[in-house]
Amino acid sequence: MKRIGGITFLLSLIILVTAIINPQFLSSYNIRNILRWTGLFGLLSLGAAFVVITGGIDLSIGSVVGLIGSIAAYLMVHAQWPVWVVLIFIIVLSATIGLIHGLLITKIHMQAFVVTLCGLFVYRGLARYLMDDRTQGYGTGFQSVRFLASGRLPSAFWTDGQAPKFILNWSIPMPFILLLAIAVLMAIVLNKTIYGQHLKATGRNECASRFSGIHTDNVLIIAYVISSTLAGLGGLLFSLDLNTVQPSSMGNMYELYAIAGCVVGGVSLRGGDGSILGVILGTAIVRVLYNAINVAGVSTQLEQVVLGLVILIGVAADEVVRMIAAQRKVRESMILAQKALEKSKQAET
Repeated sequence: MKRIGGITFLLSLIILVTAIINPQFLSSYNIRNILRWTGLFGLLSLGAAFVVITGGIDLSIGSVVGLIGSIAAYLMVHAQWPVWVVLIFIIVLSATIGLIHGLLITKIHMQAFVVTLCGLFVYRGLARYLMDDRTQGYGTGFQSVRFLASGRLPSAFWTDGQAPKFILNWSIPMPFILLLAIAVLMAIVLNKTIYGQHLKATGRNECASRFSGIHTDNVLIIAYVISSTLAGLGGLLFSLDLNTVQPSSMGNMYELYAIAGCVVGGVSLRGGDGSILGVILGTAIVRVLYNAINVAGVSTQLEQVVLGLVILIGVAADEVVRMIAAQRKVRESMILAQKALEKSKQAET
């Protein structure tokens, strides 16, 4: 809880400072924009968190976003598949990608970095080949499914232009609502199920977990399936939100944004530690920082500088916390040992 409190304080501080620099930061339009992007990127970070907690990494997230986004747009518009069939297909395809990653890592004993790095190139190349490098889009159709990415609640319960102004201005974007719903489910899985406990144990010490009877291979496979599935869902929402998909560029570097959200949110890159609430707050911090750069009039060319510094500071903070905790344990063990020695001397006398 201390870590969550610190992350919340940091988010509040960034919001306060940016609002002082430019009061327009707190406008309803800007807040909706931040919530929408937090929802979209938060889905990717939630999936990445399960992999990072195992001590692994998934570098293919951005390419999965591009591949699934391209395929979804093509199947709906050109192949004219029913929307519900496309939704089922992309979820199954995304889960299959994660399953392949998990099997290569656990059964072939390949490094997660290598497997997912190869996936980054393969899925990007497939997207470009299958779409012939042509831009995909939804045009003006598919309004019902596009509501998942561009809709807002509760203003959607009124007909166009009939909602009260306050409701219209401050309605919550659907991507953020979807993020909260999936986050609740993921929090239950992580904190209230046996799988969640096995996931953290595997991240702390995979060998010890295996010898204690945990099926660590299954734990890792499921983690990569979750990551790819949420990346696929994110790919669909990104394509619906942008209404255009460039197979060669959509999703570029999104895996880094996902990892940044995890790291800033307190998920240890060493594995074994992390929380869903922290991931949401970490993603919000990254998006608020990006937004603050634009609102404050700073050059957008510094966005990647900010991303790199965010990851660096997050990892450094995690290491410092670990060092302090280790030193505290050493001091406590020395104090206990000294007390035990004094008691033994008193008993002898």
